[in-house]
Amino acid sequence: MSLQIRLYLLLGAMLGILYLAVLAIGELLGVGSFVLYAAMAVGMVLLQYLIGPSMVSWMMKIKYVSEQEQPALHQMVAELARDAGIPKPKVGISDMDVPNAFAFGRTQGDARICVTKGIMNILNKDELRAVLGHEVSHIKNHDMAFITILSILPMILYYVAMSLIWGGMFGGSRDRKDSQGANILPLIGIGMLVLYFITNLLVLYGSRIREYFADQGSVKLRNEPRCLASALYKLTYWNAKASKQAVKQVEGMKAFFINDPSRAWTEIRELRELDTDMSGAISSSELATLRSKRVQLGFGEKMMEVFQTHPNMLKRIKHLSSLMYQ
Repeated sequence: MSLQIRLYLLLGAMLGILYLAVLAIGELLGVGSFVLYAAMAVGMVLLQYLIGPSMVSWMMKIKYVSEQEQPALHQMVAELARDAGIPKPKVGISDMDVPNAFAFGRTQGDARICVTKGIMNILNKDELRAVLGHEVSHIKNHDMAFITILSILPMILYYVAMSLIWGGMFGGSRDRKDSQGANILPLIGIGMLVLYFITNLLVLYGSRIREYFADQGSVKLRNEPRCLASALYKLTYWNAKASKQAVKQVEGMKAFFINDPSRAWTEIRELRELDTDMSGAISSSELATLRSKRVQLGFGEKMMEVFQTHPNMLKRIKHLSSLMYQ
């Protein structure tokens, strides 16, 4: 199934749940209550959206660098942004040892691309350019706004669920109790919590789809799939070697990263067989070999991926192999 179809199905599912939620909340609590909860959710998300860039800069210890300080990095970002048709993002370096890269910001005009100091020492020029192309594609595709908007529905459902559960237990409607002999609001609230859980999984699924799109976008910006695959392999390897303390420092920000450092130890075991010549990188021939193979994950790996913001790395590199001759 193509990425585009998956995205349409995701949006259809989210809109369907939203429609059911509007009907249920309107019937139980009145339309005014739904508007109130929706306004609360939008307000919270909007606040995060507005202060988010400042929070990320502070938490990731980012220093924005000039062209004089990092001419090669600026040149790559400028060329990629020009090819993508977007304004050149601000360029920064995060004082974190875990090698990685990420993009954030409110709009394309406010976007920032940052690399951690660790990544500069492990990737060659072509691999770093492929990683930056991935981040530029996130900006071009408005992925930050996309995930922010998707996150509104789970928040609405959470507010409604808490209101129904606590309101039914300690307040509720006496008329409903008299007419039906029991207060069903807490049960409906639990149902809303289940929907909250499901929509959170759908948001994570949307995040994984956007990662695939960004990988494709990097290739469209004239980066070889091999270079991005090799960069992802190296990042996974070095993330797996990072200390637990270093990984813990970036735990809250891993959704922004090009790969998830907390899963690196598991993923590097899956990727070990790709590097057949033990060179520490993925060559064109190794990626072509993967292209002809069928990747099959075990039940545990499949379940683990459901709860992650990033796709399984082996599947992701397999997807890159399918882009080799396009």
